Formats: sequence, structure tokens, C-alpha cells
Amino acid sequence: MAALRQLPIFVVMIRLQDGRDNGQLPLYEKETGKQQRNLINKNMSLANIFLTSAIKRIKEYKALGDKTFAQLSDEQMLAQPNHSSNSIAVIIRHMHGNMLSRWTNFLTEDGEKEWRQRDAEFEEQPSTKRDLLQMWEEGWRFFLTALESLQEEDLLKTITIRTQPLLVVDAINRQMAHYSSHVGQIIYLGKWLKADDWHSLSIPKNGSGAYNQQLKQESLAKL
Repeated sequence: MAALRQLPIFVVMIRLQDGRDNGQLPLYEKETGKQQRNLINKNMSLANIFLTSAIKRIKEYKALGDKTFAQLSDEQMLAQPNHSSNSIAVIIRHMHGNMLSRWTNFLTEDGEKEWRQRDAEFEEQPSTKRDLLQMWEEGWRFFLTALESLQEEDLLKTITIRTQPLLVVDAINRQMAHYSSHVGQIIYLGKWLKADDWHSLSIPKNGSGAYNQQLKQESLAKL
């Protein structure tokens, strides 16, 4: 246990949960076919497992946003539920500004750049869906390029956001939570705008049993 006190918090939590301190991470999803195919190699370090998992999960959230935009018109991208709520266009502009600021020279410069105009991100302004999607893609490109370039030794380096120090691993978790919360807002607005014409991005209502059965059959087929 004494040795664990010297380890990063996220390492300690995982090792304690497994009840071992042998440096091996238990597979946290059921093994099917090849162990954690396309995600986890048993010889990967915990740091690389974290980075691989983070990239995989955040891309899934981007895809949910993409599928929402595919259902919406130019006008719907600009719609506001009320004057104190943001449109999808504003959320995209805010995420774009945040991503460019946070992930430009991520390891060497403060994450809140002097050139960022954060307040302007929340101003409603005319925009086409095409323009908004270009901003969306550019922001994600900056984020994912930076994330995919990180090495395991980078995770315990210290960066700053608004002069406040953060470990890189903490900064990644912070931004993933931030972006996923905004994607959730985008999906909710999409459902509100489309109403009965909304195409579900998850398990449809009253469809859990059928979905679970489908997954079970797929797992059996891989054995």
C-alpha cells in the first residue's frame, strides 16, 4: 500500500479497485474474441490505455453531434428555445473557440489564449449550416490532433488554463467532460426541434429488450 501513495491518483484508483498492485490493468469490458480488439493490448501501459480510451470515447461524442446536424436545416441550427438559452450555432462557436484556444500549443502555452474572444462566441449572428460545420470540424481537428500526439510521459506534465496549474491527465478529463456536456445540449436541442421526426441516436423507447438480445447474439457469434 505504501508504494501506491507514490502513484498518480488515477492509477491508484484502478489498482485498488482490482485489489492488486502488480502493474496489470484488468480488462474492464467483457472479453469477446480477441481481448479488447481495436482498443486494448495487454502489453500496453496504463497511460497508453487511458489515451486510447479517451480518444475512442470522445470520437463517439463527436459522432453523436454529427448525426444530430444531419437531421437539421440551416434555420434549425440557429433556433433558440428562449432568449437566455443558446442555439446550436452558438454552442458550436463556443466549442470551436475553446478547442482552438485550449489545444494550440497545448503543452507549452496557457490554454486561455489572449487572442480568444470568448464573449463573442455567445453572440447570435447569421451563419449558414455549412459555415458552422466547418467550424465544428476545425475545432475537433485541433483537439484530436493534439490528443493523438501525446505520449504517455506527457500525462504527468503540468499545463495551465487561465494560469491555474493542471496535470495533463486532469486537463484531458476536464475538456472531455466540457465537450460531452455541450454535445448533450446539442442533442437535446435537436430532439426539441425535430419532435416526432427525430431519429433516435441511442436505444429507442421500449427497445431495450430487443437491443440487449441483439448484443447477446452478436457476442455469441464471436465466440
